Amino acid sequence: MRLVSPTLLALAAIALWSSLALISTRLATVPPFLLVGLALCIGGLCSLPHWRDWRVPLPTLLLGCYGLFGYHFCLFLALRFAPPLQANLINYLWPLLIVLLSPLLLPGTRLGVRHVLGGLFGLAGCVLVIAGKGDIGLQGQHGLGYALAAVAAVMWASYSLLTRRVPTFPTSAVGGFCMASGLLALLAHAVLEPAYTLNTSEWRWLALLGIGPMGAAFFLWDAALKRGDPRAIGTMAYLTPLASTSLLALFGGQQAGWQALAALGLILAGAWLGQSAKPTTQSVA
Repeated sequence: MRLVSPTLLALAAIALWSSLALISTRLATVPPFLLVGLALCIGGLCSLPHWRDWRVPLPTLLLGCYGLFGYHFCLFLALRFAPPLQANLINYLWPLLIVLLSPLLLPGTRLGVRHVLGGLFGLAGCVLVIAGKGDIGLQGQHGLGYALAAVAAVMWASYSLLTRRVPTFPTSAVGGFCMASGLLALLAHAVLEPAYTLNTSEWRWLALLGIGPMGAAFFLWDAALKRGDPRAIGTMAYLTPLASTSLLALFGGQQAGWQALAALGLILAGAWLGQSAKPTTQSVA
């Protein structure tokens, strides 16, 4: 993996995350925290051969749980308290937040005009993809859900950046983050959700979910952020909702209209702007 460019690592993670919605449609009846808990535990097993790398300082482990468990906890609660469409739109602020929070959380990092424009282009493309699915008007009675979705976006963006502020840890340590976060999610299931027994088909889809978008994607994302420019990677992350919508259109029986093509142009323009911006980053401890 060391020889692979950060751009390819990020794109691989984005490709896996793009399959999340499609796979989740096969697991629609599984309680969300049970689904997240089991999937993250399966994802953690991806680095089981390197379990010794899971032994990281407590602040690093807490950061990992903050990112993986905290993000999913807030996101799934947001989906309970607000319409999924609007909650998802607010959640997809996290790529823009990665770009905008870089100077605050990574000393020596500055934003250029191209970074800001790239993030805004990507956000516009994301809004266009989601807006094409229906009404995106926000309603006051769902304020708690909107707030939770915003918190989830901040948590994932800050986790992605703060992994560069803690003592260096091997990417395989993300397996420990997944396992600890998965156990916390299973505890949330036991407290907040009714008991549920998965059937054989659901276990197959769950294994695929855990190995891919809830497992390998986290390792690829960590490796990309360790080696690449988070501002440029943040703009690329807006490909996720577009690719997710495209997969649902191809294999899920849904249709993608002109919005998808327009969004693709905006997102690719934003990614190009972010990638072509002149480096303005000093070394980050």
